[in-house]
Amino acid sequence: MSAPTRTSKALLEKTTAAVQKQVAAMASDLLEIGLYNPDAAGLGESVMILRVWDAETVLKSIPWLRHQNRNGRNVYIRPKGEHHLSLLDDLNEDGVLAMKDAHFNPALIVETSPGNYQAWLKHPEPLSKELGTAAARALAAKFGGDCGAADWRHFGRLAGFTNRKPKHLDSVTGMYPFVRLIEAGGSVYPEAEWFLDGVRKAVRRQNADRDRTRQQIAKIAPVLPNDLKTVDSFRSDSRYGGDGTRIDLAYAVYALSHGASIVKVQAAIRSRDLSHKGNERRQNEYVERTIKKALATIERGR
Repeated sequence: MSAPTRTSKALLEKTTAAVQKQVAAMASDLLEIGLYNPDAAGLGESVMILRVWDAETVLKSIPWLRHQNRNGRNVYIRPKGEHHLSLLDDLNEDGVLAMKDAHFNPALIVETSPGNYQAWLKHPEPLSKELGTAAARALAAKFGGDCGAADWRHFGRLAGFTNRKPKHLDSVTGMYPFVRLIEAGGSVYPEAEWFLDGVRKAVRRQNADRDRTRQQIAKIAPVLPNDLKTVDSFRSDSRYGGDGTRIDLAYAVYALSHGASIVKVQAAIRSRDLSHKGNERRQNEYVERTIKKALATIERGR
């Protein structure tokens, strides 16, 4: 057997061991595997290849995944459907240590690039989409993770493959760093019950706030006139000088005070490009702030 063959076999064995431990720690019946390459569109290929497999199929597919990884695709993993895990992305070593000190011990820790980590926390039961997103955001805020990546179904990296982001390419060796499995205990974190109780209370408060907002709208103007002006008429009004934020607020005040539903006003605000506000979560926060400001303005007017 030649040296290159022995090296290839050793790498395959390492990758298989890492994948086996990661999927065991995640303990999900079905897993979604994402193979992402932003440059694939230029080659006439899909940017994301998605597969839904059980753990056994993931292990059997490692040679194919390695082939895709060598050809430029990053390899990601997440549970299929609602599940009992939360992912914290973009953690440094201090963040990981802080989690352990606070008894939020991860079920799984993966080093995605030198000094950068993802941590999966295991809850005692599956969480709904709403509760799962709220838990992920609370955890990211608490331990310094990426809040933009905090939701109920975000992809994490699969250990044993290379991180193909261009910024991680070693200019000397021409190689990308391997995604390393650091820990894979698979246990529920000790503070789970207490933490989830707080998240549930926060979600209930948020839902109650939304209900009160809807009731405010109903009291302000229960009947919607047929000749309500559109958001485009505000956008074309020279008085606002093309200032999108001013236009959104002015339209929201007008429409809500004339009986338009919150959903209708939200949709109108989103009909323009809000990408400059940040990721989807920040865009949603901007829309919610605009609605709240509009309601406060209407109440003051009354």
